[in-house]
Amino acid sequence: MAKTKTKFVCQECTYESRKWMGRCPSCQNWNTLVEEMEVDEPKSSGGGTVRSPGSNRPQKISQVDTRADPRITTKLSELNRVLGGGIVPGSLVLVGGDPGIGKSTLLLQLSTLLAEDGKNVLYISGEESVKQTKMRADRLKAKADALYVLTETDTSLIAQAVDMVQPDVLVIDSVQTMQTPDISSAPGSVAQVRESTSVFMSMAKSRGISVFVVGHVTKQGSIAGPKMLEHMVDAVLYFEGERHHTFRILRAVKNRFGSTNEIGIFDMNEEGLREVLNPSEIFLEERSEGVAGATVVASLEGTRPVLVEMQALVAPTSYANPRRTATGVDHNRVSLLMAVLERRVGMLLQNQDAYINVAGGVKLDEPAVDLALATSIASSFRNQTTRPTDVAIGEVGLTGEIRRVARIQERVRESAKLGFKRCIIPEKNLGGWNVPEQITCVGVGSLEEALDVMLDQQAKAWQ
Repeated sequence: MAKTKTKFVCQECTYESRKWMGRCPSCQNWNTLVEEMEVDEPKSSGGGTVRSPGSNRPQKISQVDTRADPRITTKLSELNRVLGGGIVPGSLVLVGGDPGIGKSTLLLQLSTLLAEDGKNVLYISGEESVKQTKMRADRLKAKADALYVLTETDTSLIAQAVDMVQPDVLVIDSVQTMQTPDISSAPGSVAQVRESTSVFMSMAKSRGISVFVVGHVTKQGSIAGPKMLEHMVDAVLYFEGERHHTFRILRAVKNRFGSTNEIGIFDMNEEGLREVLNPSEIFLEERSEGVAGATVVASLEGTRPVLVEMQALVAPTSYANPRRTATGVDHNRVSLLMAVLERRVGMLLQNQDAYINVAGGVKLDEPAVDLALATSIASSFRNQTTRPTDVAIGEVGLTGEIRRVARIQERVRESAKLGFKRCIIPEKNLGGWNVPEQITCVGVGSLEEALDVMLDQQAKAWQ
């Protein structure tokens, strides 16, 4: 007869203890240990499960054929870009995001488009009834007959539904509501999340079903549940954006089948999500011209060049330690560039507060935005405007030099397409490629030289 034991499991780091403690000794978080039942099954004398010989035989990698399972290309080109070219059959994808950001809307819209293309899709919701899901589908104008919906939280019953429908794509909304009957703990606990994800992973790998799993996030912005959850899945996508703004950004933080630098941009409206195929125009449509402290930069997000406005506000501080606030860029990078401006250019910034913002809510984490960031700070400090038709591209070193950046041709081409007239780029990037006729490239070797070129006293004449 199986014996039942009690254990306490931390919901943050999966630390196990035989007694309850207010603070987890592993991750130091308070009130995270939850009581769970542990069942010890009697061991068989055979030493484990017996498999028939040759049931799972090793194969030569050169003989594995991947052409039989091509990627599923969806009508959402932004999602295809983030996933690396489409949905891989047999993959398990975790989609996370803040409450109300649009995760369920994105996956229901994706399910509808796949069903319209002839794919069998099973959408399982553990948080909404079938009628509630249908009401949301009516708002999205989803009327595909190949889309099946079910309200269920039991993984064993979900497996029966999968056997009945035989779907090509399975959507689970959300994994924190799922429960396995063999586990006695409550839904959302570490054991339930881990076991439920293991069941869905087995479905994906053994049957070739593409599975999308919605995951809740914590107050810190990470996926709720054990960190093992992100290690088990093939891809982790974060759906980001401000709740009071309509733009949403889909970003891959893990992808076994593609790059993790790609982003997809959507616009949320009454009829669902609309793709933003040219995000540069969206990010620049509200920029102010003739104002000091604003510079346009051509950043590279994966394979796509995106033009955004870098804004800076420098003002005298009223505190003993000046403030350095940055949104969209690394805070440490701002401090570094201000030190370079003070040491190499001669700007007295040690008694100035600096506030940096990237318009549109985009996060820039590549060194090619250094020149635009330094120019915006210098423009605000000197109260000199930049030309509204200029784009700044380049990495700034500690000695004040402007270093070359990758894929300069794509950045300049995107700038020319949006009507900009001049690109300030590293002089090491000049030559070896064709500059578009409608734009001029100016090479600079130092930060001081770049500021002399961009902070034109007669900038208003160019507006």
